[in-house]
Amino acid sequence: MKHRENVTGIAARAALWSARHRTVAILGWIAFVVGITIVSGQIGTREASYSDQGHGESGRADRIVEQAGFPVRPAGEMVLVQGADRDRAVADVTKTLTGRAGVADVADPLVSPDGGSTLVPFTMSGDPETAKDRVLPLLDAVAEVQRRHPGVLVAEAGDASGDKLIGDSLDEGLTRLSMLSIPVSLGILLVAFGAVVAAVLPVGLAVTAVVAAIGLLAGASRFAPTVDETMHVMLLVGLAVGVDYCLFYIRRERDERRNGADPHRALVIAAQTSGRSIWISGLTVIVAMSGMFFTQDATFTSFAVGTILVVATAVLGSLTVLPALLSALGDRVDALKIPGLYRRRNDGRIWNAVLRVVLARPLISTVLAVGVLGVLAAPMLDLRTKGESIEDVSPNSSIVQTYVKINEAFPSETVPAEVVVQAPTVRGARFEAALADFRRAAAATGRLREPIDVRVNPAGTVAVVSVGLAGNGSDRTSERAVQALRDSVAPDAFGKVPGATVAVTGDTAGSMDFNERLDESLPWVFGFVLGLAFLLLLVSFRSVVVAITGVVLNLLSVAAAYGMLVFVFQYGHFESLLDFKSGGGITNWMPLFLFIILFGLSMDYHVFVLSRIREGHDRGLPTRQAVSQGIGNTAGVITSAAVVMVAVFALFATLPLTATKELGVGLAAAVLLDATIIRAVLLPAVMALLGEKNWWLPRWLGWLPQVAHEPPPPAVGPAARDDERELAHTA
Repeated sequence: MKHRENVTGIAARAALWSARHRTVAILGWIAFVVGITIVSGQIGTREASYSDQGHGESGRADRIVEQAGFPVRPAGEMVLVQGADRDRAVADVTKTLTGRAGVADVADPLVSPDGGSTLVPFTMSGDPETAKDRVLPLLDAVAEVQRRHPGVLVAEAGDASGDKLIGDSLDEGLTRLSMLSIPVSLGILLVAFGAVVAAVLPVGLAVTAVVAAIGLLAGASRFAPTVDETMHVMLLVGLAVGVDYCLFYIRRERDERRNGADPHRALVIAAQTSGRSIWISGLTVIVAMSGMFFTQDATFTSFAVGTILVVATAVLGSLTVLPALLSALGDRVDALKIPGLYRRRNDGRIWNAVLRVVLARPLISTVLAVGVLGVLAAPMLDLRTKGESIEDVSPNSSIVQTYVKINEAFPSETVPAEVVVQAPTVRGARFEAALADFRRAAAATGRLREPIDVRVNPAGTVAVVSVGLAGNGSDRTSERAVQALRDSVAPDAFGKVPGATVAVTGDTAGSMDFNERLDESLPWVFGFVLGLAFLLLLVSFRSVVVAITGVVLNLLSVAAAYGMLVFVFQYGHFESLLDFKSGGGITNWMPLFLFIILFGLSMDYHVFVLSRIREGHDRGLPTRQAVSQGIGNTAGVITSAAVVMVAVFALFATLPLTATKELGVGLAAAVLLDATIIRAVLLPAVMALLGEKNWWLPRWLGWLPQVAHEPPPPAVGPAARDDERELAHTA
């Protein structure tokens, strides 16, 4: 095949095989997607448990509790009553809830330390996992009490109501996202191509790739349990890369066809050039995503598996079924042209005008671009992280507002720490004496507060001692309280119990351990991603300078995105527009995740543009001319791909959770910067300044494989001409 078709490489060979066997390729892809979906529905997806996601001391404590056989804890709710004359309202709440269907127990009212609030805790009957589906009548009952006592505040919040709020808000947001993301992508592609068939192909292939990858995730979850957010991330990444890969491929095939190539020749060139770029880009993205495994965290591992599967599936579809579809359609891929939008050529006149200025003044352009990126990245120096909480849902929600008020008046009720004590027995005089010592030591710190409650498992071997913390649960005050608990209070008291193992957990402790784990893994993740990205670029383009430039430019893009996140979400700008309340920091897993995702996705554009530049250089063009032609020829497709990505990512900013808003804004801003300042200004300016030094490769690296970026020469000979006629006769 290599001799007759004059092509080399996996991408080109796969394309030619698919074009020859297009019926098998198309039906095989459909069977693959449908089959995987059916099988995954049968076997189900294994989700990560709470203890799977723990780290350090809190993770050990959670695993002890999970294995101790404690009865399932019922869903807990709280009714807050505030106001000068609230005694009658408190009595009304207690009377209304006691004996009501769905309520298991109503505890005695608690008065806040400042005397201005009363809390009525109660537990719900039934399975706590389904309590959110049964909490609405109780919320309505509490609302009715509020109507009977208009002079005071009566409001409910808790486990079930919080789950209902988050679940309903997410369901509504994801439904809106699903309804908008595909039509928005399709609309942008209709404008980009000006033809319905050409626009539908990338969206259709991206959607089927996401569906297939989600099916594959069910099998992979047997080895790496998933978390809820994984499928959302897969949809986001899958739509982005799936549409991009198809867009690159179709654009090149269409351009070559309009330049006079016959259908077979156009497909061969697209396979040899854009196909190879897709292969290299996909591999680079997968390598970047693999960096998440170094965190040894269940959430990041789930994200890594999900994104690797969706990118690999998108690459597979782009290199197999897409060439088969293009071969079958031929020039009919431009069918159903849209008047006023369809253009035989997309020369990118605006970007070409910008490019002429940049190449005429490369030094000034470099300084200006780096200056703009530096200003955008500056807030990154003040970046702080925080854990997630119910306050990350819309601040306008009454449940969130109630939770905030409860947290202010009764912080020990909403964010307690838990001391887990495992011993041959946690019953009897010795444990009771240790518990008394613990109460005295906790009170003496001034940072640990009542109530102190104790739960013991049926076997009497594990006790969970709950204690209130000073602070709001996520600030330095609460962290210092946990540290005091771990350093002295808990081990000094319960260490006297014979054979005891003592560990501290809870939301605050878990967040501290998670942050510590991320800090430990950061050098490994950054080193792995940057190192392997450098090696892939080095092998692909046989240039040390190109590899270093690619890594540095992507780091600038990531830094600018970090700075914009800090400016918006940490400093609290645009709160009303984006419907969030700043918590004074960025969600703790966001910086690392954004680095990996952005670094991987940025390689899409970088590899595609560099391939066209290298293509011109290999044809003998001077570097500056190769840069001009390479970037000029890709300006239209890069713009279209970037607009699709920015639109899809921006939709994630409409979801109710602050973390998804951060994800959407960060990705959209970075891609926009990447496609404009980085690719259209900084890349050509730097390459123009470096000239032929761009392609420097030390002699001792001469053994690196030659990767051809230029189109293959035309096939020759009777056999090749027969193949061309066979592939082109339906076009």
